[in-house]
Amino acid sequence: MSRRVVCLRHGQTLWNVEKRFQGHTDIALDETGVAQAARAASLLAALRPTMVVASDLRRAYDTASALGRLTGLDVAVDKDLRERGGGEWEGLTRDEIRAGWPVEYEAWEAPGGEDVAHVADRVADAIGRWASRLDENGLLVVASHGAALRLGICRMLGLPQELWSALGGLGNCSWSVLEEGRRGWRLLEHNAGTLPEPVSSDDSPAATADA
Repeated sequence: MSRRVVCLRHGQTLWNVEKRFQGHTDIALDETGVAQAARAASLLAALRPTMVVASDLRRAYDTASALGRLTGLDVAVDKDLRERGGGEWEGLTRDEIRAGWPVEYEAWEAPGGEDVAHVADRVADAIGRWASRLDENGLLVVASHGAALRLGICRMLGLPQELWSALGGLGNCSWSVLEEGRRGWRLLEHNAGTLPEPVSSDDSPAATADA
């Protein structure tokens, strides 16, 4: 056995349903999202996590708190686990973004938003910091966001940026599992927890099912 990390995306929000770019905007879980968080918590609690950390945005923190209540673990907060900042796109639907910024839409680069490489670095660094606190066979659950987690995972796996879109998006309250090996981190599971379905996320069209 070795140290493992479960990268858990938050539950559904109204803006997910409306396909709005959330970014750093602090949106709460909707009724479905609360139920998703409870279901994910019941499944992940069986893995006996030893540490839980979440983004400071409440959709992620409240998702982590459902697991914290079942396991008795405190939920630590790390701002570096936030979603990719969306700049001028936050609050807008994909159709509005495509109509207003056709060139930027194709590149999925929001005016005033965060660069994907910066997001990958900050999320991977944050996960690495918390994972370093685990005992040899410890299990860390990180509750964060779709684009942030996918980019962070790609960085932790050492994938070149031109291949990042090969890793698909995460559904609401689905998760990926990383394990630390002798040569670094490896991906054991991706987008687990539900049957494959379209992903509504701030992530790029190339990485989500409605591309």
